Amino acid sequence: MFCYHKTSASNNEKFFRKGIFLSITLLIATTVLTSCKGGTSVNSEIRSSEFNNNEVVYPSNPAFGNNVTAHDPSIFKDDDGTYYTFGSHFAVTKSINLMQWTQVANDGGANVLYARNWRTVLADAFAHVGERPGSTWAPCVHKFGEKYYMYYSLSTFGSSVSYIGRVEGDSVLGPYDNSVEIVKSDGRGGPNAIDPELFFSKDGRLWLVYGSFFAGIYIKELYASGENIGLPKEDGYGKLLWQGGDQGPEGPFIFYNPNTDYFYLMASHGSLSTNYNMRVARSKNPDGPYTDPRGMSAENYRNSGLKLAGNYQFQGYPIGYAALGHNSILREDGKYYVVYHSRYRSGASGVTGYHNQFVNQMFFNKNGWPVLAPNRYAGEELQVITMAQASKDYDVLIHTGGDSEGFATSVTYKFSQNGDLLDAEEDAIGTWSINEDYYVTIKIGLNTYEGVIIPQWNNDLQRAGLSITAYSRNGLSLWANEHFR
Repeated sequence: MFCYHKTSASNNEKFFRKGIFLSITLLIATTVLTSCKGGTSVNSEIRSSEFNNNEVVYPSNPAFGNNVTAHDPSIFKDDDGTYYTFGSHFAVTKSINLMQWTQVANDGGANVLYARNWRTVLADAFAHVGERPGSTWAPCVHKFGEKYYMYYSLSTFGSSVSYIGRVEGDSVLGPYDNSVEIVKSDGRGGPNAIDPELFFSKDGRLWLVYGSFFAGIYIKELYASGENIGLPKEDGYGKLLWQGGDQGPEGPFIFYNPNTDYFYLMASHGSLSTNYNMRVARSKNPDGPYTDPRGMSAENYRNSGLKLAGNYQFQGYPIGYAALGHNSILREDGKYYVVYHSRYRSGASGVTGYHNQFVNQMFFNKNGWPVLAPNRYAGEELQVITMAQASKDYDVLIHTGGDSEGFATSVTYKFSQNGDLLDAEEDAIGTWSINEDYYVTIKIGLNTYEGVIIPQWNNDLQRAGLSITAYSRNGLSLWANEHFR
């Protein structure tokens, strides 16, 4: 992250101890957020004026149902409106609303996607990497014309002798066949050819972004039309975007926000079994250079990027979440959804469980940087919130920095209507205010956090309340949930 340090629960409390100046300013603009460019909203397709200014509209209980699992979920929306995710080891899930999900295929369910033996279909890939792989990794699906194309990777853990290929089918679930090579790596110092994702840039060009650990994240241009659509335009690995190392990054995803006019490169750092965490950098160009809020270059610094979320557990909550990452992004109707996998906390610092798939909404602060909602998506909407409505107790959590394996935790503070921020002894330790819509600016000592305030459904507590998500320029993300006694 920006500055690497481990932050335990006790360290988190130090951020908030008496004597540290804390001032919070929640700025809420009248109809839309104003971007750093001025005059254009970074969330312009979200209209807070649709809501009654005298009443906060909270999401109701979405009844999420049973969790689904997909390691490295990549989201795709089919023509009939159904959302699918495709994960490593042939896992597939689907939903009609991004809230209730159904497991279509579990790990090992290759027969759902391949009508004949998948090893036979991918014979070209096995010829390169050998016979050891037991499944494909991190696939993504795209539709060009009437054909569905699945980009997959084949490798073995710890190796960079890898292969990204493409198969095609007539429906979203295949059956997929006709494998062709996209890019392969030979383990001789170049990038690792796994974790493919595709995106179109604003000028209509098509790109492949890929890579994991080793030499980092790379980008390579593909044909955007014609009979070779989706195939490489030239040989070679392409261009380096994010430096690699023994703690990542991997699982890249690039998306464009027309309201900020930035491309955002997301990637996961750390170990998928302990300290996985999601980060983001941005650029004016699809092929970089990408930088973080400090101006650090992703190409030159592996540990750069704005850390959106890592291991955490709100104080008193029944569940702690760990190893969040390998996400994909869905942009729909001006809203952004982050689809990622997460595991659970076990004991003080352990991690347990399989890779459960979750969806959180993502917003943009006034400087055009993304901030991730603290709670799962339940249909919430940005809206006007007054000072009186937001005057409550909040559980405030600051995510750890860098690749820390520690769990961030929360401290409860009272946000008084007069603008004072009070600790448990009712002593003022800072200030806060709300002006106009839903912008948030938080100052803690020398750190400034900027984000939004949003009504959310808190599934861990089975209650609806207000939440805050923001980030500081030194790379720390802050979440706050309304406190319930």
